[in-house]
Formats: sequence, structure tokens, C-alpha cells
Amino acid sequence: MTSLSPAPGTSPVQGLHHLTVMASDPQRNVDFYTQVLGQRLVKVTVNFDDPGTYHFYYGDRTGQPGTIMTHFPWPGARRGVRGNGEVVALAYSVPAASHVYWQARLAQHGLNATASTRFGQPVLTFEDPDGTWIELAFDDGVPVQPWPASPVPADHELRGFHSVTAWVRDTDAVRQLLVGQLGFTEVGTEADPQGARTRFRGSGDGVGLFVDVVERPGQPRGTFGAGSVHHVALRTRDDAEQEAYMASLNAAGYRPTPVQDRQYFHSIYFREPNGVLFEIATDAPGFPDDEAVEELGRHLKLPAWFEPQRAQIEAHVPRILNREYGVTIGSRDLNSQSGPAQAEPEANGHGVQVLTAGRPLADARVAMVLLHGRGGTAADILSLEGQFNLSAFTYLAPQADGNTWYPQSFLAPLAQNQPHLDRALATIDAVMSELAAQGIPASRVVLGGFSQGACLALEYASRTPGLGGVVAFSGGLITLDQTGDLTGTPVFMGVDPRDGHIPLSRFEETVANLRARGADVDARVIPGLGHTINADELNAARAVMQGIAGAMG
Repeated sequence: MTSLSPAPGTSPVQGLHHLTVMASDPQRNVDFYTQVLGQRLVKVTVNFDDPGTYHFYYGDRTGQPGTIMTHFPWPGARRGVRGNGEVVALAYSVPAASHVYWQARLAQHGLNATASTRFGQPVLTFEDPDGTWIELAFDDGVPVQPWPASPVPADHELRGFHSVTAWVRDTDAVRQLLVGQLGFTEVGTEADPQGARTRFRGSGDGVGLFVDVVERPGQPRGTFGAGSVHHVALRTRDDAEQEAYMASLNAAGYRPTPVQDRQYFHSIYFREPNGVLFEIATDAPGFPDDEAVEELGRHLKLPAWFEPQRAQIEAHVPRILNREYGVTIGSRDLNSQSGPAQAEPEANGHGVQVLTAGRPLADARVAMVLLHGRGGTAADILSLEGQFNLSAFTYLAPQADGNTWYPQSFLAPLAQNQPHLDRALATIDAVMSELAAQGIPASRVVLGGFSQGACLALEYASRTPGLGGVVAFSGGLITLDQTGDLTGTPVFMGVDPRDGHIPLSRFEETVANLRARGADVDARVIPGLGHTINADELNAARAVMQGIAGAMG
């Protein structure tokens, strides 16, 4: 077994905290995890980045870390496709003597389970209603707090998490994170139908100790949708240790987010090189923090900052029945309206190639349009989606012909960049029209870009008031003679004072122009930035995006 010392100021990570998955039908999701698997619905709240969407938490009686399965249900969402760069399965620990019971129970509910042996333990694998792989590992793990109202007898109840399985291109990249940074121990490797499976163990002595990684070089990446795992969260003991991990991960190049207040724990997020999204979450304060243990899951709980929008949120979220209490939550009747269209085109009606990522377009209420720089591609700029990590958003990235929006510098006489500039602006218009047709007006769109794309984004926003926000990584206005009212439009701009492509003087003129027209501009001159994007800029962009999503209610 291989293990290393964790980062200074930290102790080795204990293991799994929770798993977050995208679902589709909310009532079906509740019924499966509570009535089939016998988990308690310990919290009904909303996605803090998209308060119009539920966030369900399932676990043991009090929702201890290491027992919590969470879901964002997006009604009508298209099913995801498993692939590299994501967690593809969650295994629960189950008493070894319960093997026959669970085989019969799964069959009774029409679930086809596949039996296997993994590191010497029997495992049953089956799919939940959205296609997520759920596994039962029969290992006599540590008991958790039983839920008295569970339909599963206490002797057979699930005992929290056993492990997760991730598919990756390169196991060593995960090894460097888990062992080198977080203090996991490498247990060993065995053959798997998909490739070599390597197991890593957290330092705890309770539940949720293992992360399995299956190496699949050359295989395609996953496609996010219903049934896909959004992220896996690991445990840290308190805020101070989380801050120490954030510093060490930043120094190692993982670019974690700032601490996010998730009401029941605090979180930071980051991706390892294969693309798997990890979270480090604190154990405290826990789910009984805002309602009694006897009442967990009975009410829609909102953080203080969403309470003024409670009526709007309750009217928007679908009506569900919590069968533990026989109570309904939410108001919207999904059966009374047609579901969203499933098409998610990669080209709009104007012949512009547009790549997409994030939330399916048909189910999104907010969008980010990303414009690549000169010589870049739509795929390049679209990769920022993983850095933003905001599940409310659909992301669209149009591709410029010849990888450039206009031929000369943005400071060249306007005529030298025509008719290319007008065509580029029309391309954005076409994308905005497509979004409007899907029910996402300009006020719910953040327009962002890098370098030439940032200049184009600023120019479009200057000529087209009413955008939800603008993010310009190393850019400036192409023209300074527009006069439209931009009152209240949030704009983020960042630049290196010695950027050879974006003179500081033009950056400052742009800031003055936008502010004079009422825009709320966060402008940062960042020495040493170079012609690139850093973590602070991404965090500032995320704040603009969160402001748009949070205002939706």
C-alpha cells in the first residue's frame, strides 16, 4: 500500500462526504431512494446556484457525512452518457447476510442486477430510474443511524457509502491528487471489464472510505445529463483544515474555487487533470442545523438570502409528495404542462456552428455565451464550463470561420475589419435569437470572451443594452462612440498592465466609457497575468454569473 503525508495544516482526508447527481423526474427520484433503497429524505432545499431547481439529500436518520446521496432534478432532462472524466457509480455498504434479501427486493421492483466480485467482496450493480449505476457491496461495514420509517428492515438497511468508481484516461493523475495531496492510501489494483481498477482508501474508520479509479485510455469522455454524477465530495473536519487544503491545492495547480456556503457544510471545488470534479466539504454544521431531526425532509428549507423569494420559489418548483409525512412540497404541477423539448442543436438556423455544454438548453433558464480568441476554437473556450462549475447554466460557444472573428487588431481603423466585424456581431445576434426562442432572454445571458473574443463581447454589449452580464478576459472596446444606457449591467474586465495585445490605456478608456453609461464594472489590472486567465478572474466571472442565476428565484 502507498501513502504520503497530507498538506501542512491538514490531516488525511477521511473519505467520502456526499455525491451529487443530476436527475429528471423529482417524484420518481424521491420514491426510488426512499421507498426502494430505504434512505431517508433528510433535506429538501434548492440548488443555491439555481434556486428554481430542487436539491434533494438522502441518507441515514440525520444525514451523516458518508451517507448522503444528493440530486438536482431537472424535469425532462436528456439522459447522460457515461465516459471518461467522471464518477460513474456509487456503491453502498450492505450487511453480508443481506445478499439474498436485496436480490429479491431489487427483482421485486423490476431492477436487473448484475453480480460480480470486487477486491474479494460480492457486489450487485443496477441502475436507478435515470440510469445512474448504484451498487451494493456486501462487506458488513460500520452501522449508521437507522431510519425507523424505512421500508427496509433494520437488519438489511444500507450502511452508508462504500465507494465510488471513476473512469479516467490516466490513473496516475488521480493518484497524485488523492495520495500526494489528500493523504489517501493506495490499496491495490485488479482487473476490471473496462480496464485496470485501482482502489484508494481514506483515513477514516467509518463509512465511505474508498475511491476506485478505472483506467480507460483512448475512450471517449462522458456527456453530462440525467443520471450523470456532477461531483464527488470528500470530507474535511473543519473550516481551518479546508482553508489549508485550499491553499495547498492552489499551490499544486488545481485552482480550487473560493469557499462556498452550502448551509449544511462549506465547500470548495476543483477538477483533476482527467476532468473528474471533486469537492472538499466540512462535516459541520449538518442537516439538523435548521430543523429538528424528527422534522428532517418535511419542509422546503431555504437559506436566509432566498427567504424573500420563498413565494416565487415555491410556485416554481414542482409539487412532490414526501411519503414519510404524507406532505406535499412545491406548487407546480408537471403533469399540467408539456415538458421541454429534448433537441439541443449544435448549429442554429443561421448556419453558425455552436458547441454546447452544461445544462441541456431545453431545461436551462440562464445561459453563458463564450467567444474564443484569435486562433482559438469554440472547444477551447467552452472548457471554461468546468472551471465555472455552475450547474444552472447552459453554455454556448460559436466557432469563428478560420478561427478569427476579424482580421486586424481591434484598434485598427474600423473599415479594415469590415465586413468581418459586422458578421461576427451578427453571429452573436443569431445565438441570442436562438436562446430567446428557447425562453432565455438577453437579461438572463452572460456574454464572455477571451482576447479577441473579449473585445467582441464588449463591443456587442456596448451596442446591445440589456444583457444580463459581460465577462471580458483581456479585452477592450472596439469603438468608443456608443451611447446606449447600460445602467446596472454587471461587467468584469481583467488585464495585465503589459499585455502586448490590449494596451492599458484602451482598457482604462473602456472602463470609463462603460461606467459613464451606468454599467457596474469590476475592472482589475493584474501584474504578471500575461495574456491568459487566472483563478481570481474565474472567480470574478463566477460572481457575475451567480448574480444572474440567484436573481431568477
